[in-house]
Amino acid sequence: MANITAGMVKELREITGAGMMDCKKALAATEGDMEKAVDFLREKGLAGAQKKAGRIAAEGIVDTKITTCGKKGVVVEVNAETDFVAKNEKFKTYVAEVAAQALDSSAADLDGFLAEKWALDPTMTVAEKLSSMISIIGENMHIRRYQILREENGFVESYIHAGGKIGVLLDIESDVVNDEIKAMAKNVCMQIAALKPVYTSDSEISADFIEKEREILKAQIMNDPKESSKPEKVINGMIEGRIKKELKDICLMDQVYVKAEDGKQSVKAYIDSVAKANGAKIAVKGFVRFETGEGLEKKNENFAEEVAKQMAK
Repeated sequence: MANITAGMVKELREITGAGMMDCKKALAATEGDMEKAVDFLREKGLAGAQKKAGRIAAEGIVDTKITTCGKKGVVVEVNAETDFVAKNEKFKTYVAEVAAQALDSSAADLDGFLAEKWALDPTMTVAEKLSSMISIIGENMHIRRYQILREENGFVESYIHAGGKIGVLLDIESDVVNDEIKAMAKNVCMQIAALKPVYTSDSEISADFIEKEREILKAQIMNDPKESSKPEKVINGMIEGRIKKELKDICLMDQVYVKAEDGKQSVKAYIDSVAKANGAKIAVKGFVRFETGEGLEKKNENFAEEVAKQMAK
């Protein structure tokens, strides 16, 4: 076996722009032959991927996949640099493949997931497939996150909004599973997508969180000359009222159901009505909501520039 030196790895990396470990593997596979190593990386679609790694990838799409039995589901977010590429069918197909891979994954975290063998081509890892797609599509990309939900005593429902801008998974425990209950679950998924709850119910909220909110609200009131002059009992009542309103906004079960005809029915009341109508016991065990690019820095580019760049490639 040829002796692969750090200098050889560095040279190959400078030639191809591929990652250090990919270069080392290529040289090992070709017994140190630089030309064959370049070809090896090109064939794997890895050459050139590293050159794009520094670019901001804050666009992309969210996708979901659920097992045939409905007991397990996954939601994934894969990012690219531009919305133009995010709408590309090749990119969409790849994200769907990532979702399918994640659904069957036993990895403990994202690093473990990236190190897994790519199910559709076990000659490469998930990370190597990603590098290959970067070279093919021509933009920096990354698999940002994924989350799995399981429910043995019911089912998992999903919803994708605006072509992948938002993805939702919902865990429903129910002793009855029929079309009406599944339609209810889909409606609740849409509620989550639209109103962005943080918790399922107020039972998930810690006492520390509530106390911190009280302190913040009290400070706000005391900084307002008109409010701070009120009696302490009134101020305390104002604080509790505002906390109650805030919890109603961030807790799914307490939110006003968006399709409520009277504009007052809560999500819990809606679910309870469906349960009663179907003779079922239904409980929302949890949910996951991913919004593409949330919390990421984004580039300011217009659509015309994106098109011009893609046509130039």
